Order: sequence, then structure tokens, then C-alpha cells
Amino acid sequence: MQRSAPHRTRLLACAAAAAVPVMLIAGCSSTNTNAKTTTDGAPSASPSGSVSGSASPSLAAAEYAALPEPCKAVTTKTVKALVPKVKNASGVAAKSTDPAARGGCSWNGLDGFQYRWLDVALQRFDSVAGIGSAESQAVKRYEELVTEAKAVKGATAAETASLGDEATTVTAKVTKDKEQYQDVTVIARTGNVAVILTYNGAGFETAKTPKAAEIAKDALTAAKEAVASVAAKNA
Repeated sequence: MQRSAPHRTRLLACAAAAAVPVMLIAGCSSTNTNAKTTTDGAPSASPSGSVSGSASPSLAAAEYAALPEPCKAVTTKTVKALVPKVKNASGVAAKSTDPAARGGCSWNGLDGFQYRWLDVALQRFDSVAGIGSAESQAVKRYEELVTEAKAVKGATAAETASLGDEATTVTAKVTKDKEQYQDVTVIARTGNVAVILTYNGAGFETAKTPKAAEIAKDALTAAKEAVASVAAKNA
């Protein structure tokens, strides 16, 4: 059934407000005010909020010296496949107080009554005397992120093979504003970088909620690209 433009606009607005992204990187906040994405309060790698610094002779140097552009961490082809009728294929970049250390990007779209949200967040650490090696900090952050994602009511978690140095996929059904979302968060660590890929979908009105297996499969595809983009940036 054909819907009026105002009706479609209301659906998009409600979807953006009810989306359940997991942007858990310190110092970033989405520029999409409807999504209300924020990362304030996440632990920082140093008192100043920056993770830059010279490696101590007793600490191993960071494996990766730079982060890819978050909005290019997932290919446009994959974005369009996972987010039909995406509002902005280039993505909405999260604001970051330190782009060299952390960043994020999100996409969303509504195709008929089917809504999809995709976001990626990255955090990089350097070896800092008195704090720890770059990799040890990334390991700690990875563990924190997994714990936070698993804390969602009804969430199930599973270790994910062949993705970075370690990875976990967390699946949950979340109800927001009487709409049910199927949410999948893939948390990975590659060297001294933590990668968080969140993908969720909902079927509004009479449409069906997407299946968990479908969302998880697509989330893993995007997560693999995001992890690979870190190595590509530092090649």
C-alpha cells in the first residue's frame, strides 16, 4: 500500500529515535540527533582522553599507528546491501575529540516497513608508560565492551572465529517504543584496535521482525570489512 510522504517521514523519525546502536568508544558522539548516540563516559586510555604517547622501552610498540576513516571502514556496496534505501550511503560520522584514537560512523534506512541501522566504531591504543602496552589496553577494552553488550536483557553471546585476534557476537531482541528490534553487535580486537559493529532491524506495523540468523550473518560480513580496513590503512 502506498504511504504518504509525511507517514514515511514519521516512520523514519521514530526508527532513528528508537534505534539501539552500540557506539561505546570514548570521546565520540553521533551527529544524528535523532539517534541520540553518545559515547561520553567510556574509559579513556590516558587522563587527557588521548591515547597518543611514546612507547616505553619496556613496552612493545603499537601494531597499528592509524585508524581508517570510519565511514569507509565498510564498503558502500555492503552498506547498500545491508541498509536498503539508505538515507546517506556516505554515512553519518560521529564527532571525535581525537580522530587518531577513536571514531565512528552510522547508516540507516527504511524500505517499506523494514528498517535497518548499521554503525561501526573503532578505538586505537598506543603504548604508554604507567598505563600499559597498546595491545594490553586494547585487550582490556575488548573485554569491557563484551561485558557491556552481554548486559542487555536476553542477550546471548558467542565467540566468533576468524575475525581479528579475538571476537564475540552478541545477539538480542530489544523493544523500543512498542517496536521490536533484532540487534546484533560484533565486537572484535585486531592488535591494538577495538572494533564494534552494530546492526539491527525492525519490521514496522504489519511487517515481520528480521530473523536473528539473517542479521547476524550480515553483521559479520560488515565486521570483517571493518577489521580488514584497519590493516589496509596501515599497510
